[in-house]
Amino acid sequence: MRYWGLIIVLVLSGVGIHAWERSGEARVERLPLNQFPSEIGNWRQYGPDERFDEATESVLRASDYLSRLYVSNEGYLASLYIGYYATQRTGVTYHSPLNCLPGAGWAMTEPARVVIRPEGAPPFEANRYIIQKGRDKQLLIYWYQGRGRALASEYWGKIYTVLDSMSRRRSDGAMVRIIIPLGPTMSEEKALALATDLAAKSYAYLPQFVPN
Repeated sequence: MRYWGLIIVLVLSGVGIHAWERSGEARVERLPLNQFPSEIGNWRQYGPDERFDEATESVLRASDYLSRLYVSNEGYLASLYIGYYATQRTGVTYHSPLNCLPGAGWAMTEPARVVIRPEGAPPFEANRYIIQKGRDKQLLIYWYQGRGRALASEYWGKIYTVLDSMSRRRSDGAMVRIIIPLGPTMSEEKALALATDLAAKSYAYLPQFVPN
């Protein structure tokens, strides 16, 4: 299945490249991610936004990104990362955690799909993993957001990117990632509940920064 999915992506990419060359990328209005709300429901920003070093930014090649800690009213911490790409026509695209994290020494286990249920919007699926490096163990969820879609599948994300590039002249989008530290007082079940809660509440604000 993955083999045929890859073939479809490659074929559509070839067609999409010619479409891009003829029509170019459409411009969309959006807010910069440093204006993402500091309060989201019962979550509030904890400390300043993180900025990566030049080496990391040169690998990510994101047009804009947000890396921020939030704390819940109960005192639980969560890390929110949004990496936005204004265009993917030049080969610049999302950096999947499946590639980045193992390369940085993290083991990724217990893969699953979880359902995010935003208020006033259709539910969607996100990827869930337990990641560990040494004694540092965390719960991770992530999905791909852009042009009105929230997708867990990287393959379908790429297919829709090519299709939208031809029909809408757009290839912009983002990868959204939430991480909750695990420990003696934080079970996987509790961490998942917190991560999906932050995801659902953040989703309502995303279209201002990752346009539909």
